[in-house]
Amino acid sequence: MNEEYRIEEDKLGKLKIENSKYWGIHTERAFHNFNISGLKIPVSIIRSFAMIKKACASANYELGYLEKEKFEAIDIACNEIISGRFDDQFPVDAMQGGAGTSINMNVNEVIANRAIEIMGGKKGDYKIIHPLNHVNMHQSTNDTYPTAIKIATIFQLRKLSANVEKLQGAFQKKEKEFADVVTVGRTEMQNAVPLTLGMEFSSYSEAISRDRWRIFKCEERLRVVNLGGTAVGTGLTAPRDYIFLVNEKIREITGLGISRGENIVGETANADSFVEVSGIIRAHATNLMKICNDLRLLNFLGEIKLPAMQAGSSIMPGKINPVICEMAVQTALKIYANDYIVAETAGRGTLQINEFLPLLSYGLVESLTLLTNLDEKLSDHILNIIAIKEKCLEHFNESPEIITAFLPLIGYEKAEKLLMEFEMSGNKNIRAFLEEKLGKNTVDDYLNPFKLTSLGYRRRKNEKNSKGE
Repeated sequence: MNEEYRIEEDKLGKLKIENSKYWGIHTERAFHNFNISGLKIPVSIIRSFAMIKKACASANYELGYLEKEKFEAIDIACNEIISGRFDDQFPVDAMQGGAGTSINMNVNEVIANRAIEIMGGKKGDYKIIHPLNHVNMHQSTNDTYPTAIKIATIFQLRKLSANVEKLQGAFQKKEKEFADVVTVGRTEMQNAVPLTLGMEFSSYSEAISRDRWRIFKCEERLRVVNLGGTAVGTGLTAPRDYIFLVNEKIREITGLGISRGENIVGETANADSFVEVSGIIRAHATNLMKICNDLRLLNFLGEIKLPAMQAGSSIMPGKINPVICEMAVQTALKIYANDYIVAETAGRGTLQINEFLPLLSYGLVESLTLLTNLDEKLSDHILNIIAIKEKCLEHFNESPEIITAFLPLIGYEKAEKLLMEFEMSGNKNIRAFLEEKLGKNTVDDYLNPFKLTSLGYRRRKNEKNSKGE
């Protein structure tokens, strides 16, 4: 026989598999069955799977269901996968049928063949260590795969949370830096009452602060797992002592506060926790989209200057585009699409399992990865934004709406009359006009940036309320 290949056999027949490959016949069939998208199962899920296999092997060894030598070989193989050594041995397309059986078997086969090597055998000699009888002992795809998705998601959520914190800090720094830069608020794409650029950036930091809290809290939704439930959550074919112990083992290995669900049948059948997490991720993407659209507009108005990242045109010399903000908007749209996919696939599960977890997991992990990377990129971008104070002041001084700040002093009707007089005067600078009419000291007092941004105003001496008091 050609030493470059080995022959493996299953119920459907025999297949040739390259000896350099650690996967087996199930993976080989899946590779050819599902090779349509070129999208691969995220490595975070693969490594989470290996943690689960390590926990299962440890529990089975401790309870006497797995021999020491086999356990030690499996344990080493799992550790190597967790470290990333065998990332190239998981070729199955993300768009796979079978509710994730193919990726579970891919992991089982790679662990088995590597463990066989460690024990001095040759790949494919499953009499030494079998992918199902040993690596998959007391397990099903239906309890290991959802648990792997939850573990991978929690780890990615923590990375995202750290970068959300970094982004919030960037906005808070700009909030302080721009605290005294007066500008004009806008509503419905029209000038409105005055505020400071610092206040605008404070609204961004506040939105990101809410995102940070939501992302931190949603980890709780993922800590309840169905590991030990096997096929439909009843634990059929798994010993009771194993079911309790394996959840202790996975907590030890991951360092996460994972617990076995009280109703494992429900945990196996339903994927709503993923939908909830995806919705929280979408909320963060929504805030990023809104903020980046605002930054593009402020950059266009000349009130801020976004960092120049690259030439913006192949025909117009000197043109610079807000490319990072544009990237952020497109990323947010991708998150929206993935959120739809997560909700739709969760809803299409039937009876005791969800057949569409492969697509759900790909979309969810992709969204988390995209947002984690985007937040890091945006944090550096925000820190390099420059306020164009002169342009902000120009817009401020030319906006008739700043007269709103004087309503407590002159009232609505007098303000209207002054505006009519201003429009007829042909003057463009309303601040200079108001200084002429109300006095420079009064205008400076009422348009002080710190008074403009305080919560309401304090009644001045000799100022009466509507009752004349």
